[in-house]
Amino acid sequence: MNVHVYESPEELAGAAAREFAAKAEEAIEERGRFAVVLAGGSTPKAMYGILARDYADRIDWSRVHVFFGDERTVPPDHEDSNYRMARETLLEHILVGSVHRIQCELPPDEAAAAHEEELRDFFGEEEPPRFDLILLGLGSDGHTASLFPATSALEVHDRWVVANPVPKLDTTRITLTVPVINAARSVVFLVAGEDKAGALKEILEGDADPREYPARLIQPPGEPDWMLDRAAAKLIQRTA
Repeated sequence: MNVHVYESPEELAGAAAREFAAKAEEAIEERGRFAVVLAGGSTPKAMYGILARDYADRIDWSRVHVFFGDERTVPPDHEDSNYRMARETLLEHILVGSVHRIQCELPPDEAAAAHEEELRDFFGEEEPPRFDLILLGLGSDGHTASLFPATSALEVHDRWVVANPVPKLDTTRITLTVPVINAARSVVFLVAGEDKAGALKEILEGDADPREYPARLIQPPGEPDWMLDRAAAKLIQRTA
């Protein structure tokens, strides 16, 4: 397992920013661009702030192309929008090559179809698309992106983006599918908080059903990297 533990959420965010910058530099040098999927949540938010503050002149942002792993079905200026959070903390402070938000002002199925078409336009014949880096979080219930336990999106293998009804939240989310996430060159989980400790133990050391802990379905080549704070890692035996 590629598990790394940091003493605090702040230390985790700083390490995540360094990892982001390293992956960007590598991708731009090797392929001329960096296609990255951003995540929502408090830990990525702190990392985006560090990138905007400390890396504005250290990354060739004109070659960075920004996507999102999932989105709530709210307009882009809504306080719950992942896009709005990333825009306010990072994207307003640097000039990236392109930003591909999920158009959640559309009905969910239309938003998913439109975003998949946008991905196909960007990646061309690549099937599935190969993002350079996908950032993910983890819910206390074991979900990641908007792949929630026992939801229909977990069974989708022929689409890149789907509208995923989440009955326990009485809503529908738009999410990348498991095959797309698993095709990425690099997947990094950023996880902080004691409330995640139980789910992390099941995912990293248990034998739980992946339909109940969907993050277990994320198995890219070389395994994902898990970047954890000490509180989230409290129940894990094998750490670095």
